[in-house]
Amino acid sequence: MLQPNPYDVLFEEVQIGPVTAPNRFYQVPHACGMGHLRPQAHAAMREVKALGGWGVVCTEETEIHPSSDLSPYSEQRLWDERDIPALSLMVEAVKRHGALVGIELVHNGHMASNLFSRLPALAPADIQLDDGYPRMARRMDKSDIRELRRWHRRAARNAKAAGFDIIYVYAGHDMAVPQHFLLPRYNQRSDEYGGSLENRARLIRELLSETKDEVGDRCAVALRLGLDERMGADGMQAHEEGRAVVELLADIPDLWDVNVSNWQNDTVSTRFEPDEGYEVDQMRFVREVTGKPTVGVGRFTSPDLMVRLVRGGVLDLIGAARPSIADPYLPNKIAEGRTDAIRECIGCNICASSDKLGVPIRCTQNPTMGEEWRRGWHPESIAQRASDAEVLVVGAGPAGLECALQLGRRGYRVSVAEATGEFGGRSLRESGLKGLTAWRRVADNRLYELSQMANVRLYRESPMSAGDIVETESAAVFLATGARWRGDGTGRTHFRPVQGLSDIAVFTPDDVMAGNLPVGPVVIYDDDQGYMGGVIADHLAGKSLAVTFVTTASIVSPFTTLTLEQHRIQSSLIAAGVKLVLSSKLVAAGRGTVSTADIYGGSRDEIACTGLVLVTARDIDRSLSAALKREAPDLCVETIGDALAPGLIADATFSGHLAARNFESDVLETEAAIYRREMPALPAVNTL
Repeated sequence: MLQPNPYDVLFEEVQIGPVTAPNRFYQVPHACGMGHLRPQAHAAMREVKALGGWGVVCTEETEIHPSSDLSPYSEQRLWDERDIPALSLMVEAVKRHGALVGIELVHNGHMASNLFSRLPALAPADIQLDDGYPRMARRMDKSDIRELRRWHRRAARNAKAAGFDIIYVYAGHDMAVPQHFLLPRYNQRSDEYGGSLENRARLIRELLSETKDEVGDRCAVALRLGLDERMGADGMQAHEEGRAVVELLADIPDLWDVNVSNWQNDTVSTRFEPDEGYEVDQMRFVREVTGKPTVGVGRFTSPDLMVRLVRGGVLDLIGAARPSIADPYLPNKIAEGRTDAIRECIGCNICASSDKLGVPIRCTQNPTMGEEWRRGWHPESIAQRASDAEVLVVGAGPAGLECALQLGRRGYRVSVAEATGEFGGRSLRESGLKGLTAWRRVADNRLYELSQMANVRLYRESPMSAGDIVETESAAVFLATGARWRGDGTGRTHFRPVQGLSDIAVFTPDDVMAGNLPVGPVVIYDDDQGYMGGVIADHLAGKSLAVTFVTTASIVSPFTTLTLEQHRIQSSLIAAGVKLVLSSKLVAAGRGTVSTADIYGGSRDEIACTGLVLVTARDIDRSLSAALKREAPDLCVETIGDALAPGLIADATFSGHLAARNFESDVLETEAAIYRREMPALPAVNTL
């Protein structure tokens, strides 16, 4: 007798105004770096979510007017009717699989620099632009407010024409004019749009009512609201004004999409919010107050937690951005009882970095993300093998495990040789550092999948020489032997080793990850400027060491501005008592001291220490590859991951995935995929 699925409640229909969601899995609006510039790529990416079982799939921010121009970031646009065909591509793609489609209409106000449109930015008051561009937004007068309402109503009408089922009024993440009117620090007006909470919420009420008038016969109207800014008394708090706003507008929206603001708070990395459901306390009251369907997020991947939230009356719909990126098939896996196969989000925020860089989204856990249209990749399917070749993967880090997994899925017989006693490589080592525990999931998911494959064999403590590899008689070899952190100071600033290192105890991140720690006062020299230097500093400070952090950058770990963590990292180091020495380079070391110099030509300084941790560049040992070329010149050998070019773990998993996909594939086809672009069609030009 079949046992009932304990997660059946997650697959119940939910009525949202005039439309019905087929289940409770809701991909909330999230950025993807595709937007209006790459509509086909965008449609293909969202379609995979619908294929994977998400009952509602939404766009990212969708600009409603040129005065909300987010260039150079590539979000969606619905400035006028000419944008409908591009958005309709997504609508059609998602609806083919029975899901509802939502669109998040937005006017970003002083969060939009209008670098493309060159229009003045708009705001409740004369406010400096948020992105550092030396210009101000101008105060909206009554005619501007009327125009904003007209633009929003027109965009809602066009969204309905494009086929959307759910249309948003957006007042969250500190990114939208309706929320800016709500917040007293921005809105110090004395007219009917300022002062009391009812006045400050007036614009939201008007936009909701007018959107319902325009599209409510066929489309649900959602309000996305930032309930809490996590600023204490300096900002909106969920159980004070946040609750009052919900009570004030309770009956108007068909759906409440609630979260915390700003984006950095809503999309906190696991380094600072390790647990799922970290926003639940701020949203518990909404369902009770409104009685309307409510969706919320919290990096949910546990179906047991999802069920508790639904049965407990906290949420009607389980919202997700990052978990739907890491595993677009999460709902289907729960439905099929394959919860062990879920690729859990590690909360590294590499996805967010893509949007900040204006490039298509990518993911550490899911290398296919962003490549659905360009390369035709799918997260759960792959072309079957082209031959009976047996292949060998040397190294079981992120690249090696991903390569072996995809080769195994293709049906090849695969052997994986790992030199150490543990599988996982750098993902395992880095997960032992403070705040990075979740990164172990990169190895855990792949090892689980590989353990289910009869055609894949994994060998621990199996270092391989060129002769050993030749003796396996493998048809192809993938070298995923990784890279090691350099201990001579060579890096971004230094092209030659630093002088005097033989006179001081020198450590690298590899030493720290192996448990070989400095004793006494320590200097960390970060010339990498990624995440590792800050992590090592936090880790060692947590071991009660006196830490001085020296970096060539003007802030700590500048890369992490892209992953929305930088301010938290620098604040946490200061709170831990770490001394920061910024914009400085290491020039020499001696017994008990290191010498630094200001990189802008300023004074030198001496720092007393007993140990020096160098976070600079990484070194690749290419001896095995060279030996194979000598001993077996005809053997198919490909180097992947950090052994090819050290980078992020996301780069390593992508490299391993790409190699497995391309193995025994048509070279011209694989090259053509790299260059597949969405290009504007130009009218024919008569030439003389």
